[in-house]
Amino acid sequence: MPIFAEKKMKNRSVMFQDLGSMAYKEAWDYQEELFKGIVDIKMHNRQAPGDASPTPNYLLFCEHPHVYTLGKNGSENNLLVNMLELQNKEATFFKTNRGGDITYHGPGQIVGYPILDLDNFSPDIHQYVFNLEEAIIRTIAEYGLEGGRLGGASGVWLDPKQSAKARKICAIGIRSSRWVTMHGFAFNVNTDLSYFELINPCGFTDKKATSMERELGRTMDMAEVRARLKHHLAQVIGMSYI
Repeated sequence: MPIFAEKKMKNRSVMFQDLGSMAYKEAWDYQEELFKGIVDIKMHNRQAPGDASPTPNYLLFCEHPHVYTLGKNGSENNLLVNMLELQNKEATFFKTNRGGDITYHGPGQIVGYPILDLDNFSPDIHQYVFNLEEAIIRTIAEYGLEGGRLGGASGVWLDPKQSAKARKICAIGIRSSRWVTMHGFAFNVNTDLSYFELINPCGFTDKKATSMERELGRTMDMAEVRARLKHHLAQVIGMSYI
């Protein structure tokens, strides 16, 4: 396909959906459905360039009931309790196909699932992860919190340059195929941090999780934080919402 035609096919519009509270497996299945739809369009475009269609993009926000998820390269040893103890905490556990190790999702957390065709934006996974981190960093900065990056680890951290004090406020774990992304980030806003005590978060035995609520000493307005985060994601990734 001519270069000009490829540029015309770029679609930087993103369909945003706030799914509210949704069980993890239900959200995962929905992601897979959207992900497959984009990949199928890309395969069709490659096979029949004369009949090519632009690929859609999606951004899903939700909260999950208590659940622990393990990345495909993670270790089950980082789950520090057995399944009976998880049941007593009304929590579930899933092995997933994302990157990263183990993390927790629960009420008071903004879970974001960008399902994007990076060919519409920038086909660079490292830049994409950097952009997700940057959106979180800009969001918490509006509340007076200085976030940063920890060498060798994805996500957003507070005091990352002070090893003994470094604490994670947002975990990131993604999957990509043919430059299409799924899974995403878990941003601790009003999260019950006691659930992180049952795991080695993201595989770390010497690092803790934190939340906006803990750092600022007050319960946050979730709708307000979501709106600000949504704005910053659009800014750093270069997308518009439909």
